[in-house]
Parts: sequence; structure tokens; C-alpha cells
Amino acid sequence: MVFILGNLVASQSQSSGGKDAINITIINFNKEKMQITWATRELFHNENVSFFYTFGEGKHKVWKPCTAYLLDQDYNSGCLFKREGPTLAISIRNSNGSEELFFKQLKSDFYIKPNPPENVTFFWEEDTVTVSCDKPERNVHCLRLELQYKSKFDKEWQSRTAKCCSVREQGFDPRKCYSFRVRLNRRVPQCNVVNYSSDWEAETFWMNGTLLDSCDDDLTPQSETEIVLSCSLAILLMMLILSILLCKWQRVWTSVLPAIPDPKYPFADLFNDHNGNLQEWLDKSDHMMLQTKLEYEDPESITEAESQREDGKNSEKPGPLEKIFTFPGAVENNDSKAAEIAYLIPTSNATAPFAGFNILMNDDMYVML
Repeated sequence: MVFILGNLVASQSQSSGGKDAINITIINFNKEKMQITWATRELFHNENVSFFYTFGEGKHKVWKPCTAYLLDQDYNSGCLFKREGPTLAISIRNSNGSEELFFKQLKSDFYIKPNPPENVTFFWEEDTVTVSCDKPERNVHCLRLELQYKSKFDKEWQSRTAKCCSVREQGFDPRKCYSFRVRLNRRVPQCNVVNYSSDWEAETFWMNGTLLDSCDDDLTPQSETEIVLSCSLAILLMMLILSILLCKWQRVWTSVLPAIPDPKYPFADLFNDHNGNLQEWLDKSDHMMLQTKLEYEDPESITEAESQREDGKNSEKPGPLEKIFTFPGAVENNDSKAAEIAYLIPTSNATAPFAGFNILMNDDMYVML
């Protein structure tokens, strides 16, 4: 504690002329480089100033001018130089260096900003992860390793800090993708007077112990084949649905507005062959219907009818109730073939109309045409 308090006292500014009220920012980049910055436009009212520094101790100090200025709209606002020792004295002067505007002496090792962690590794064991990194070459006791993580459903980062150089956290959902980032923090006030942390190491993405390129990769992308098959099935399903709807629509349309047949097709021969003569067309139609019916009559029935007619002729008694009908057109046209066609009609007591004649049917009737 005495050592720490001694360093803190030594780090306080030593000023001349009461000009230490200027706020400056001091950063020691891992004991390698020093960066001193100031708000030049607010402090010096657009006056360009010069910067000098020294790491020497005692009365005979060698002041070095800044060779690498940081600019703010063409005005000097900071200086970057190499660290050469633990004790640092700085001086801000006017443009030609003749007048000192600010002076400060400090311990540079109390303004260290560590480098980012190196060789970060993740070790997964079920829902627990252990993150570790390489140990720095010096001052490990002054560093702490900070781990931050969040899932894609979280808005804020969750943090866990442990001694350098390993941190352990558990309770991760294997179904979620998590983003991880780590950095090193400098302990305050044991080692630093300013709370400086390293830059974040590159962000990584993990899901159930598997490293991903991003958390968008946890949704397995469909292959081209699956996409083509899905589109084809969707198209076939749409075609099937449209076909069903079309069939039902046709049925509904037919029931609401039935189709009216065109008479020119079933009566084409009436107009083409007979020039619209209905009686002539009816006579021909009756003749054709009779001829067609005879052609398709069962041969056995015709043979049986002819046998019975032969028996009737050979007997002395005339057949019961046999009548011969002759078509007037057949006599006039000497159509002997039509007049000699015999046809056996089933027995009945009904009257059968044919070609304008009413024929009384009984049990033993033969009709001669």
C-alpha cells in the first residue's frame, strides 16, 4: 500500500506558473508508445501550439520536440512518441516554443492500455464454455479477462470477468446462437489511475459448441434441389386446385345455364338430303329403322318364326288371327322385297303404332310387311 500511494503521489502533476488546469488525455500503449492529446480549439482558441517531452530525471533534462503530431482541422491536438522510461515530463508551448503554456510530470506506467488478448480459445462442455488466452509477458496480476456474450434475441451484452487469463460461464441454450467477444482490463487503482481496457478481440459466433460464420447460419439454408422440389410441388398443387375448381364451376354453370342443342346436327339429312321435306324424311326414316331392326334381330327368332309359318301353310286350317299388311308405297313402287319381309312380334293385347297404322297385337299374331 505504501508503494501504491507513493506511485499515486508521484503521478500527480507538477506545474509551473499555475498552468496545470488544462485537461489532457494520456495513454501508454502497453509500455511501447505514448499518446498525449488535448482539445486545442477549446484551450488555445485556434492557436497552433508545440509539444516537448522528456523521460529524464534531475535538473539536466533533455527536451525532445514532437515529431508525430495528431491534427484537428490542421491544428496540433496531440503527439505520439516512443516510451523510454517510467517517469515522463511534458510541456506544451506556443508555436515558436518560446512560452510554456502547460507543464506536467507523471508516472507513465499508471496510464497503460493493454493490448487485445491473443490466441483466444473456446472450450465447450455441454452448456458451459471456458474462454482463455495467452498470458502477457509482464504484469499479469494487473490484468483481468472480460467475456461478453449475447444471443440474437438479446438486446444487451452480458458480461463475466475473471483473473487473467481464463473465464468460465454456463447456462447456454444449445438451440441458440451466441456472439462472443473478449478483452483485457487494467486493474484500478492497484495498477492504473485511469480505467483503461484493451480493444475487443474479433467477435465470434457459437452454437452448441460449433463455430459459425454468423448467427444467421444457425438457420440451415435449403439446397437448390429442395427449393426446386418445393416450387414444383407448389405448382402441381395449384394446378390440382384450379382443375377441381374448374370442374365444379362447369357443373354449376351447366346446372344454371344448360346447353341448348343445335337442331342442324341430329337432323342434318332432313335439310341436306330432303330439302326440309318432313314427310319424305319421315317415310325414309321409318324404312331405315325397320331395316336396321331386322338386321340386328336374333337369327334364332327369325328361324323359329319361319318354321311356324311353314307349319301354318302345310295345315288345312289357317293360322289363328294372321293378317297381312301391305305398305301403299311398296305396291306403288313394286317394292316386292319390302312387302315380303315377315317379322314375328311378341304376343300382346296392346295396340302398336307403326308408320301411321295402329296394329292390334294378340297371342298368336304375325305381321307381314
